[in-house]
Amino acid sequence: MGQSPNILKKKVDFHDIGYDIGDFFLDYWHGLYYNKRIVCSIDCGIAAWDGFPLDTLERMTAVPYNKNERMLDPEENKMTLKSSNKVETNRYELVIEIDGETFMKAVDKVYKREAKKISLPGFRKGKAPRRLIEKEYGEGVFYEDAIKDLYPEAVVDAAEEAGLAIVRDKIDLDVEQADKEGLVLKVVITVEPETEIKDYKGIEYTPVSLEVTPEDIDEEIKKVQKRNSRLVTVEDRPAENEDVAVIDFKGLLDGVPFDGGTAENYSLTLGSGAFIPGFEEQVVGHKAGEEFTIDVTFPEDYQADELKGKAVQFEIKLHEIKAHELPEVDEEFVKDVSEFDTVDDYRADLKAKLEETRKKEADNSKESQIAEKLSELLEAEIPEAMFNNQVDVIIDEFAMNLKSQGLDLNTYMQYTGLTEEKLRETYRGRAESQVKVRLALRKIAELEGMKATDEDVENKFNELAEQYKVDVKRVKAAFDPKDVAGDIEAERAMNFVKENAVEKTAE
Repeated sequence: MGQSPNILKKKVDFHDIGYDIGDFFLDYWHGLYYNKRIVCSIDCGIAAWDGFPLDTLERMTAVPYNKNERMLDPEENKMTLKSSNKVETNRYELVIEIDGETFMKAVDKVYKREAKKISLPGFRKGKAPRRLIEKEYGEGVFYEDAIKDLYPEAVVDAAEEAGLAIVRDKIDLDVEQADKEGLVLKVVITVEPETEIKDYKGIEYTPVSLEVTPEDIDEEIKKVQKRNSRLVTVEDRPAENEDVAVIDFKGLLDGVPFDGGTAENYSLTLGSGAFIPGFEEQVVGHKAGEEFTIDVTFPEDYQADELKGKAVQFEIKLHEIKAHELPEVDEEFVKDVSEFDTVDDYRADLKAKLEETRKKEADNSKESQIAEKLSELLEAEIPEAMFNNQVDVIIDEFAMNLKSQGLDLNTYMQYTGLTEEKLRETYRGRAESQVKVRLALRKIAELEGMKATDEDVENKFNELAEQYKVDVKRVKAAFDPKDVAGDIEAERAMNFVKENAVEKTAE
């Protein structure tokens, strides 16, 4: 069989690949979980602190914040929030003070970590006393790294004390004081917006029919027949859709063959859409042994620049036509493909499964319609960073899904002709909707008094541990209780809105 010429394959739609929700932990790692069909693990905040880009005088880079390895003891309250002021929409200035003892402990920790890399005359590498290193390089030689160590959790604690939800975005930092007396930081952070929402009770939706007809069951059986069919050569009729056509072809642009446009003994399933529009349709109707020429035009967005929008010809020789020979639907077939012995029992089981699928589809449709309306009803000035962060999450999920199929994102983008800019643009609308829905659900939960208790959070931890067969301690170590509480509240809010939604009446 000939190899598939890349140049002829249609552009792969990455929406077709889909995202296998599968591992709950993957979603949670990106942030907040709720209703993955709609919200899809919104990363509106900084649950994992996966590295803030910073604009600072010292050009410092923030280190990841591990909530399990704190430097600021919450019991001793070594961080003091001196002030919190709104400086512009969704931007707050925080002045944070850390006492001298805590700062000096952080400096000493840096010294112990870095001293092994330092050499001074008269001392073996890593053995120079701290006072001599500071005398040689300056008293503040370890201050910058100490600030980096203290800075992330100090900002988190200060924002929490101020009642602000930080958005992963640039942080403007000024170090106003750094000495034995203590550390004073002035930071400007981006925060989640103030929100309002009205009229979320009584949202109208169009229901999906739950009816399963005999024709629906027949269609399901036909799919199983095809999976268990065999290909047989057809000689007494022209090619039809769903046939496999074995062909030679040569593509010509202005009468000249182009790269990747030629193959021999290529097996093409007609109607599959594997080749560019118009190709397969013009093979249909021809008989084995015929040679013919077809005219097609490459799409304007085709990945090969030299072929975009170009009209070309293909010289084709049809060697063989193969059709799917379906097995007869009888008791032997039923026994081979199912756990049942009779056709009637098999059909009854298929009907029950289709009814369950229809119920899920109806619920998904209802939820999607409600989510779209909630997005419209939300009133908020949402910072651009929240949308950009969510695009990052979606692309990360897509990349993970590609990886599970043995592909990587860069190779995929090269193959499809996508740029990073185009990829982000493609997912922008979905990201905006997810962020808006998440904020809307949070606000509804607040308005309706749906606060999650410590017991609710504990139950969710146990539920996750049971679902994924891991020790509950591992779950608790991975997820912040506040994020889990937010998920519970969002789920309650969506259920509340669904319960109060109204079916549209036929006009």
